[in-house]
Amino acid sequence: MDYSQQSGKGVAYAVIAYVWWGAAIFYFKFVAHVSAPEVLAHRIIWSVAFLAVLLLFNKQYKPAVEALKNKKTLLYLSITTLIIAANWLIFIWAIANNRILDTSLGYFINPLVNILLGYVFLKERLRFVQIICVALALIGVLIQTIGFGELPIISITLALSFGTYGLIRKKTPLDGVSGLAAETVLLLPFAIGFLFYLSSSGSLVFLNLDIKTDLLLLSAGIVTSLPLIWFVNGAKRLKYSTIGFIMYIAPSMTFLSAIFIYNEPLGITKLISFALIWLALIIFSIDSVLRERGKY
Repeated sequence: MDYSQQSGKGVAYAVIAYVWWGAAIFYFKFVAHVSAPEVLAHRIIWSVAFLAVLLLFNKQYKPAVEALKNKKTLLYLSITTLIIAANWLIFIWAIANNRILDTSLGYFINPLVNILLGYVFLKERLRFVQIICVALALIGVLIQTIGFGELPIISITLALSFGTYGLIRKKTPLDGVSGLAAETVLLLPFAIGFLFYLSSSGSLVFLNLDIKTDLLLLSAGIVTSLPLIWFVNGAKRLKYSTIGFIMYIAPSMTFLSAIFIYNEPLGITKLISFALIWLALIIFSIDSVLRERGKY
């Protein structure tokens, strides 16, 4: 198979993954009547079940098992597990509480946060264009802070947690699917224990409300795991700059859904903030493409 065919398949996989992630807000809206911690617990449990079947069927479970046996890798995975669990919990809560725009902003600024984290922790040099992009994003956040009298905590937390997660995951010799399997296995005892606690206190929704809710919660593993599998397949076939463009599909979808479907108020302050961050991302993307093509 030649590169163009590989690239075409890669684009298809990546686009499907990011469209799925962008549409995931509808799923979390459907389960908004369930508490965010319980949704998170189901997301963990059924992800383990789905990934276990997948890895066993494809005989690809060894990397995850070996990672859990290696003390250094286990340490890194323990940290990333806590971070991604916090990221998921905040995201689920934000969607249920009509803060979709905040999640969109968080994932729009995530690439720029990655630049900053690379500078601080990996000692990567910042080019002038990157400094401009980060400055524009910071100004956008500052405008929201001044306009609303508070930091956009949800957006910043989502961007920082996901950026830090990616930074630490670089240290683990695992692909996305095996890594997620190992992380959810580490969380599994806590998720099961939490559901038992909810059951004993009479506040467990699962199996106690209606069949529709039960089926939605059971599908949490597929909702979580499928897009990651598609993303991994796409990333293997594509250049980084191409992925960089495609990744904006998800926050763009959530932004449009928040405005036109769920009628979240945008307001001039948020619009200016978004506009500055979009400008930063346009500059960043053009710079990435030009460098990829060796233009300078």
